[in-house]
Amino acid sequence: MREDENERADDHSGPLDLPDEHEPPETEEDDDQQFSLTDDVLALLEDGKTYAEAELRYQKSRAGFIANRVKGAVAFGLGAFGVLHLALIAATVGLVIALAPLIGPWGATAIVTLALIVAGAILLRLLKGRIDDIRDAFEEDETE
Repeated sequence: MREDENERADDHSGPLDLPDEHEPPETEEDDDQQFSLTDDVLALLEDGKTYAEAELRYQKSRAGFIANRVKGAVAFGLGAFGVLHLALIAATVGLVIALAPLIGPWGATAIVTLALIVAGAILLRLLKGRIDDIRDAFEEDETE
């Protein structure tokens, strides 16, 4: 309601009926009120509980954020792995096609296949060495 339309203000029972002066409620002041050690300990326990609840909520939200980021990182990692895998397949096919005029299609296929088997065997031996190192780290020392 605009201020220049006061002719209907008497009929309105809304905010216009508020008194002009707003006074805060009166409170009793006891300057001589003493807090006991029990009150202080209870207040400290309540504050500790509030802090623990807030910390738990913070850690939950942090864990949710990290889980979301890990999920995205795994998706991007799998995508990168897939694309690199396709690139290696294309390189293998291209190598077979490039060698075919020189030594024939069967010879090119055999050379590329043998080279990939040798590379795979080398990688498997390196993997076995790493796994053995991990296994040795978790075994108990039997000489003691």
